Amino acid sequence: MDLGSISYTIGVDVGTTSIKSVLLDNKGELIASSMKEYTLDSGANDTCELNPDVYWEITCQVIHELLESSVVLPELIKGIAFSSQGETLIVVDKNGKPLRKAIVWLDNRSVNEATEIEKEFGNQLIMNITGQPEVVATWPATKILWLKRFEPETFKHTYKYLLVEDYLMYRMTGKYATEHSLVSSTLYFDINTLTWWKEMLLFLGITENQLPELLPSGTSIGKITEQAAKQTGLANNTACVTGAYDHPAGAIGAGSIQSGDVTLTIGASMAMCVSMDKPVTNTDLKIPCQCHAVNGLYFLLPYGQTAGMVLKWFRDEFCTEEIRLGALQGIDPYYLMVAEAEKIPIGADGLIMLPHLMGAGSPEFNSEAKGVFAGIKMGMTKAHFTRAILESVVCMIHRNIQIMIEQGISIREINVLGGGSKSTAWVQMLANMTGIPVNTLMISDNAATGAALLAGVGTGIFNGLNDACQVSVKTQIRFEPESTAQEQYKKVYSKYIQLYQSLESFW
Repeated sequence: MDLGSISYTIGVDVGTTSIKSVLLDNKGELIASSMKEYTLDSGANDTCELNPDVYWEITCQVIHELLESSVVLPELIKGIAFSSQGETLIVVDKNGKPLRKAIVWLDNRSVNEATEIEKEFGNQLIMNITGQPEVVATWPATKILWLKRFEPETFKHTYKYLLVEDYLMYRMTGKYATEHSLVSSTLYFDINTLTWWKEMLLFLGITENQLPELLPSGTSIGKITEQAAKQTGLANNTACVTGAYDHPAGAIGAGSIQSGDVTLTIGASMAMCVSMDKPVTNTDLKIPCQCHAVNGLYFLLPYGQTAGMVLKWFRDEFCTEEIRLGALQGIDPYYLMVAEAEKIPIGADGLIMLPHLMGAGSPEFNSEAKGVFAGIKMGMTKAHFTRAILESVVCMIHRNIQIMIEQGISIREINVLGGGSKSTAWVQMLANMTGIPVNTLMISDNAATGAALLAGVGTGIFNGLNDACQVSVKTQIRFEPESTAQEQYKKVYSKYIQLYQSLESFW
């Protein structure tokens, strides 16, 4: 590690509804951070899109904020890397211009195309090649097939099929590159050989030339362009480095870089990253297995489409008073909401929620599932509903943990990341529901931190990820399960499972 002079890296985490960025020095210390939210374009027929320019414009804004708040000279920033959401598809022409809005990973319109792919290849072969146990509308392959069928002109003129990280690296460097962790959930990448799956490409009607260059995470792809430097405020001696899919990036930012390490991100969506030294091909597990950003590792990815997003929806639609008071008092409205929810007993007096506002992820994989409140009765307050939302998310997490334990996968403790980790009440609920110790970390924006550490590796600031994590990752609080509460949460979880099962045929 070069400590002879101070240098810096930037990590940018492009989430589903917000972009976060961090500036780290070469001692792994957090110097500055920035975050901005944005709103997705959701419409009829399960559509969810966004103008790709929004990703770039907000990226530029958060980088400018880092530079302004830190007063660090741009020339001292050696590298930048991105952590990003997976599966969101961006199609561009020969000039690199998007041909349409990005089809966000939450978009479910390609259900029929998913069924068609499943019938063509079969679940077991798909699991063996791609690590995906189910074919759902989330995966980019289904979206490409949908474009081919319903937007033939777009399909005809597409020069490159990109994901969000790929697109931002292109805007930075003018080069088309990607990395193994991000493309593992495309359904056209072989996680065993680390190559594109030729048979799937042939079925979709696209070629390898229409895809970016495959590189390991932490690889420098070159200096940023003069135009990118002008738009971001960075110097053009800054290198752009391949980052990672947000979940393994978060694992790196949490120091979980060994087989058996577990991280959990509660952001807009929910995802766990369970590190393993070999891929899993058991379709009964019904949990995706993907390439890690750590070379040679894989990870299981239990996920749910909507987690913190449910709380955000409830805040925006029903908590205008909390938003007003928060603005007046300089307090996050989420803090006010959760503080009231804590006054409600475990189980929310019988109010149970299913948090599937945009379909259910693992292990149900049901794109038809919807959000539900059940057990509403007179006397219930807004705080009951907030409490039910918080409990529903930990029930969803516990469901996935139970599936893994049943398959012999051991989970000793969990490092929790994302916005949800800032709520001590929510994290304690998680420990009590699962019966597993949960740790929060000093830096909560771990995906952005992981990207910054990869930028440090790619530019030679750190001598590998072990070096990077040793100097940067620090535990904040450890939450132990409370035995009395644990027994009460067992009843909540039982009702949660019964509610989902009773409605499965209804959907």
